[in-house]
Amino acid sequence: MDAIDRKILAVLQENAALSVAEIGSRVGLSSTPCWKRIQRLEADGVIQKRVALVDQDKIGLGVTVFVSVETGDHSQDWLDRFAKVVGAMPEVMEFYRMAGDVDYMLRVVVPDIAGYDAFYKRLIAAVPLTNVTSRFAMEKIKSTTALPVP
Repeated sequence: MDAIDRKILAVLQENAALSVAEIGSRVGLSSTPCWKRIQRLEADGVIQKRVALVDQDKIGLGVTVFVSVETGDHSQDWLDRFAKVVGAMPEVMEFYRMAGDVDYMLRVVVPDIAGYDAFYKRLIAAVPLTNVTSRFAMEKIKSTTALPVP
């Protein structure tokens, strides 16, 4: 990946709806070579997909909760079951296995506290957990999907 590919990625992360001609203009290429580079970046899995970003508040999902999960079972069978259950929960936006004192971290979006309570009850009923700690976000200060392309 060269400097032009990196410029293309920066432009696409800012606005993936731009035409290939506009992207090419911004990075110093004509349409055809720009299109070929984008196709290669997609084929190589660098560009995973292009999506629309939706304002969670405007669709009634105003509560963000960071959920720390600790378990006493670290077997592959337990993890497979837990990952399947959590992966199927639409409220879970991000799901990480962690190093340190917390085993897993989830970012969850729900309409309200009652919505989180329902989610929490489904989560704890699905698999055995040692500890679940919920931290409610009071204010979103920064949120971006654009990676800092080196």
